[in-house]
Amino acid sequence: MAYNLLKGKKGIIFGALNEQSIAWKVAQRCHEEGAEIVLTNSPLALRMGELNKLAEECNAPVIPADVTSNDDITNLFTKSMEHFGGGVDFILHSIGMSINVRKGIAYTDNNYEFTHKGLDISALSFHRVLQTAMKMDAINEWGSVLALTYIASQRVFPDYNDMADNKAYLESIARNFGYQYGVKKHVRINTVSQSPTRTTAGSGVKGFDGFINYAEKMSPLGNADANQCADYCVSLFSDLTKMVTMQNLFHDGGFSFTGVTAAVIEQMEK
Repeated sequence: MAYNLLKGKKGIIFGALNEQSIAWKVAQRCHEEGAEIVLTNSPLALRMGELNKLAEECNAPVIPADVTSNDDITNLFTKSMEHFGGGVDFILHSIGMSINVRKGIAYTDNNYEFTHKGLDISALSFHRVLQTAMKMDAINEWGSVLALTYIASQRVFPDYNDMADNKAYLESIARNFGYQYGVKKHVRINTVSQSPTRTTAGSGVKGFDGFINYAEKMSPLGNADANQCADYCVSLFSDLTKMVTMQNLFHDGGFSFTGVTAAVIEQMEK
């Protein structure tokens, strides 16, 4: 059901790859709620993914951008503002990548060139997007920016590897830029800490099936799925949450504040 929560608003969605992507679901919900959007991903992801299908569904242009390139981000905002005839009201950063994870390299043996590349894509890109947007005055007053994160930024999940460090830095950027952009133009910046979700990126983590089953048993409400995350993101892009900023918002069925559940105890006693 649509409520026109984003009627008249314009936004940029980073990171949609295929129908499994949370960003894909967010784009669909934003479109349903009346927003106009621009879709973006890296040139490589555009070749590998199915973004043109989503673009057609949402009547949205696709503007390629390598998030490690200042020139590409500048070009993205320039073309988006030309398309919209002005600034944007919301941005979703749904980007994360670890070469160490992909290659099965343990955290204690991380290849630092891989670590640096993953940090650049997964976290520094968020700072780059916000810095460029501020310099270009690309986000309208009372705009909303979200980045997707995970609780491994704050707790140890051994096989999450250096992505945990990337997410911790991502959350710090949201707080610090949230202050700066809030003072300058009332732009709010938050991170959403989502339940483990069966996306292309998430499924690359070792032992993911066991992990998602554990989280389901540890969450009083169960795991939040991608569609539910999209609903939450829409609420945070809307004018109903204008005073929420600099927060790491858990969207995980209660996992983050549950010590143990009866279901987990029962499983351990088997």
